[in-house]
Amino acid sequence: MIHTNRSTTGQQLYKRVTKLMGNRFEFSVVCEDETGAEEHIQAAISEVDRIEKLLTTFSKDSQTSEINRQAGVQPVKVDKEVFDLINRSLKISSLTQGAFDITYGGIDKSLWNFDINMKTLPDPLLAKEAVRLINYRNVILDANTSTVFLKEAGMRIGFGGIGKGYAADRAKMILQTRGVKSGIVNAAGDLITWGTQPGGKPWTIAIADPDHSRTPFSTLNISNVAIATSGNYEKYAIIDGRKYSHTIDPATGFPVSGIKSVSIICPSAELADAMATPVMVMGVKVGLDLINQMQQIACIIIDEHHRVFCSNNINIKK
Repeated sequence: MIHTNRSTTGQQLYKRVTKLMGNRFEFSVVCEDETGAEEHIQAAISEVDRIEKLLTTFSKDSQTSEINRQAGVQPVKVDKEVFDLINRSLKISSLTQGAFDITYGGIDKSLWNFDINMKTLPDPLLAKEAVRLINYRNVILDANTSTVFLKEAGMRIGFGGIGKGYAADRAKMILQTRGVKSGIVNAAGDLITWGTQPGGKPWTIAIADPDHSRTPFSTLNISNVAIATSGNYEKYAIIDGRKYSHTIDPATGFPVSGIKSVSIICPSAELADAMATPVMVMGVKVGLDLINQMQQIACIIIDEHHRVFCSNNINIKK
């Protein structure tokens, strides 16, 4: 446990970093003592662990794996929590005209493996076959029986585009229920804040420069909002001198190009997480048009020529 500045009220910031859902999670809470902070953070970690067990595709026992196993065969009864998350995911798919789609699970590492070993582009015919099964409209929900059915055999869902944000929101809720009045949950760059720093100042959040991921491009003073960034600087492959980002266009099976990073700011980490990727897929103009039509959401886009574009409701200081 790390603790930093103490305020005049005796409140202090305590942090803990751990690996959850295959990613780096950092929990920061403002508390009076380390023992209390440790207990609060452990409760938040337990909540993320619980969510991971429901959503993971790496365990045969998860509800997500069972949905995928029964694709084209029969509906699967799931917890209301999983049902509701899938329902919200499908609404975002509809809003983004399929640029966000949890049925992308069919595009696996056999097609794209974003590491130094990938030297050639995948076969376009294989890519076309993989995206044939991506279609959020083929996820059939029945609220009466709380069941999920994937219409086509071979379809797969995955929560890589929304799960971390949902877990961050849930962890925040657990911490607030336990009386933590200020803190940050950072789920591998999808983060949510509430309250203030010890001493009363708002939290200062840095947005990474796409070309120098450890260097801030801009800083934002925020409180009680979430921010998520999707960029081509974390996972990518370089083939014939060209950089291919890990963000796949569900329509083509190939990585998107033109945008280096998208940052979404809104009240919910789940929504911020889910909207960052489709804006990359949609492109600057269409993505900004969509964000500008939505309430309580802002967007910062950096394109491949280092140009910065913002939604109407945001001003940034470089």
